[in-house]
Parts: sequence; C-alpha cells; structure tokens
Amino acid sequence: MTLMQKEIFEQPRALTECLDYNHKTLLDLTQRLKKESICNVVVAARGTSDHAGIYGKYLIESLVGTPVGLSAASVVTLYGGKVNYKNMLVIGISQSGKAADVLEIMKQAKQQGAITCTITNTLGSPLADCADFHLYCNVGLESSVAATKTFGAQLYLMAQLACMWAERDDLLKELEGVPAYIQQVLDKNDEIAHLAQRYRFMDDCFILSRGINYPVALESALKVQETNYVRAKAYPISDFHHGPFAMVEEGTPILFYMSDGPAKDDSYEMIRKLQDVGADILMVSDDESLLKEGSVGFQIPCAKKLDMLATFGFAVFAQLFACNLTAVKGRNPDAPRGLKKVTVTK
Repeated sequence: MTLMQKEIFEQPRALTECLDYNHKTLLDLTQRLKKESICNVVVAARGTSDHAGIYGKYLIESLVGTPVGLSAASVVTLYGGKVNYKNMLVIGISQSGKAADVLEIMKQAKQQGAITCTITNTLGSPLADCADFHLYCNVGLESSVAATKTFGAQLYLMAQLACMWAERDDLLKELEGVPAYIQQVLDKNDEIAHLAQRYRFMDDCFILSRGINYPVALESALKVQETNYVRAKAYPISDFHHGPFAMVEEGTPILFYMSDGPAKDDSYEMIRKLQDVGADILMVSDDESLLKEGSVGFQIPCAKKLDMLATFGFAVFAQLFACNLTAVKGRNPDAPRGLKKVTVTK
C-alpha cells in the first residue's frame, strides 16, 4: 500500500478528530463574526488549499450571503500593495503553515484590524501562530506529496464554519455523517481500481462540474497531474460550452462530477454535446439518471440533493482514482518527479 492510499483511508477517523478538536474554536469564531459587521471575506491559499477555499467561497456566499474574494498574494509580496482589509474576515489556508505569501497577507490583515483565521495541519507553524483563530486539521502527519486527508479536513472545516455562521443546524447535522459517508466510497475502492484500468493509456483529459463541486474538479485535475503526469484541465460546465469545447474529439476522456442537486438539470445539454462527438464520459454521481448517461459510471452515496455533502464523496473518489491510476501506469504517487511536500512561494 502506498502512503497516499494509506492516508486516503485514514480520513473517516481524521475528520471525526478534526471536528472534535476545533468545535470550541469554531463556536468562538462564529460568535465574533455575528457580533461584528463583516462586509467581506478574503481567502489566501495556493494549490489544494486554494481549492478548499473556493469550496468555502460557494458555501459562505450561499448560506451567509457575505461576498468572498480570493486573494492575489502577489499584489502584496511582489508589488508592495496595501490592501484594505478593514471589517473583513481573512482566512489563510496552508497544510504546512509555512506559505510565505499567505503569511504576508495575514500579517497585513491583522495590522488593519481584520478578523484573521488560519487553517493548517501544523501546530506551532508561522500561520498557526499569527491569527486570531487557528483551526487545526489534526489529521496526523501527511507524508505523501499529494495532499489527501488534509484536503478533506480543510473542506470539513470550511463547511462547519459556513454552516455555524449561518446558524444552519440542519446542515450541521448532515455534516456529522460525513465520516461514515466517505467510508462508503472507500469501501468501493476495488470498483475504482477497475475503472482506473480503463484509463491506463490516458495522457490528457478534461474534468467538469459546476457550482459547489467545481472546486473538486480542480482538485481532481491536480491529483492526476501530479501523481500520473496526465495533462488534465478542469472547467465549470458553464465555461466549457465556449472555447474549450473545441478541443473535444472522439474518445477524449471526460471526468464528470455531478450530483442530484441544483446544477443537475443544467448538465444535460453538456452531456448531449459530449455524447454527440463521441467523448468517453466517466460519470461520477449519486443520481441514477445521470449515471446512465456516462460511457461508464461510479455511484457515490446519496447526498440528499445537497451539493455540499456530495463534495466529500467526489473528493475521495478523485483521490482514489488518481492513486489507483498510478498502479496501472507504474507511477510512484508518494514521490512525483520534480515535487516536494512543502513548496514555499512568495
């Protein structure tokens, strides 16, 4: 078993411990947010952590109604910009807690009186120590270069934050079941390994979704890029209708993440276009009608029409698919060429 696979399978336990550890901090943070007039949220992150931040953007804007922007860190670190973070919540996300550019954003935000929150998997790291509130992933050491259980924890913390801030006890109840939910996907790993065999010779692909699950498409693309050296590109369905569709031809692999949620009906036009050109569609869904539209399919557990819950099933599938694909391609997912576990950008 590779380290990547081992760490993927640790997620049900890890997410339970993550929530237990951070519950009080989340309560304190959301109580302060409700007391103050927060006009905006800014998320600073890179790579996988940025994808978790985009998921948080969808949730906070949908549930709380507060706009969320994604920081362009170079504005501060390269161009010396002074950004006005007054009356904002600024969230910095970094698995290692050592992201130098994110740290500069957090320092500037704190100087200007913003509420600052960081999410890391490293206690005592610069980012863990710099913020008003620190949310600790608490998933244990992640040794594989490809982030898996830390991504799951980041998603979980962002979902908890948004639902607590919005006072959505109904959704918080659903989130309690996430560890058991993703265990159901893990139990189907043999099926995912069989699907990976089909894509043994895949050198490029497109990965599509929309709305809250678009960040999973981004993360899925990154996982097959960094572990299998496949040229993968993620798009929201709404954008793929335009210029990018011209790249699709007969046999082009398309990974399609779509749940039985608000974006479902919008997906059928794209599915028909892909079918018309003969694309090879791997449909990942909890919806029987959507699964029938794919060349092949994988069924995640029912997400009860909640896109935010389906995200966790999609994320674990994406991780297992990339990991299993390395076995048939002869790659080492724990030591991808040219990569290190911690990359410090400025």
